[in-house]
Amino acid sequence: MNRIKNAFDKKQKNLLNIYFTAGYPALESTVPILQALTAAGADLIEIGMPFSDPLADGPVIQQSSTAALANGMNLRVLFRQLQNIRATVPDTPILLMGYLNPVMQFGVENFCREAAAVGVDGIILPDLPLDDYVAEYQEIFRRHNLRPVFLITPQTAPERIRRIDELTESFLYLVSGPGTTGGANTQAEGVQDAYFQRIENMQLRNPRLIGFGIGDKASFQHACQYAEGAIIGSALIRALDGAQDAPAAAARFVSSVLH
Repeated sequence: MNRIKNAFDKKQKNLLNIYFTAGYPALESTVPILQALTAAGADLIEIGMPFSDPLADGPVIQQSSTAALANGMNLRVLFRQLQNIRATVPDTPILLMGYLNPVMQFGVENFCREAAAVGVDGIILPDLPLDDYVAEYQEIFRRHNLRPVFLITPQTAPERIRRIDELTESFLYLVSGPGTTGGANTQAEGVQDAYFQRIENMQLRNPRLIGFGIGDKASFQHACQYAEGAIIGSALIRALDGAQDAPAAAARFVSSVLH
């Protein structure tokens, strides 16, 4: 079953991909938050695998990762938590986002086997080199029916974009501008729009989701003009910070974006 493809077939515009950090704000928050996000209308769920030295995460997600690690979150705990998730979230695509180091420590084959066993659909590893993926990991990912997602930035060369599009069996992650997640966008809107339009004009075969700097209904709707949907992470983490009821806060946040 390709849940990612099904999600894009079912709803071709305004898809909301929500990111949250596993094990935050509490170790056992992962599944209740995932269920709340899905019930509130999120179309795809991206679960962050906390790592002590992230490359692309801004301060908000870094802080949530630090807290999650202190709570005791690791890959083994995450796979335990997700063991029965498909009983309550049967159709929504679930992706894991993180960094290569913990995956290699766990063992790439073991990681893919465990992820597939609990019903994960896709993997986002921003620091996984494309050539290494093709040479060493593509066969393993395919064997376990896991779809990699690669990032495209305003600086990505057209030939690399085409190659990413060829290797992708899910969606293209368009980084909206320079910098890390959750920051104010440093690009002028016109420059940003020109970049989105340039990608759209390439007529790539995979759908696109725009991420980084998307944090509310207005920025979500703007991004959706140039792609099938958008990805929100840091703004949700802020909404969870200090919340008495984290799943309820997550559901309210999704509702504020979609309605």
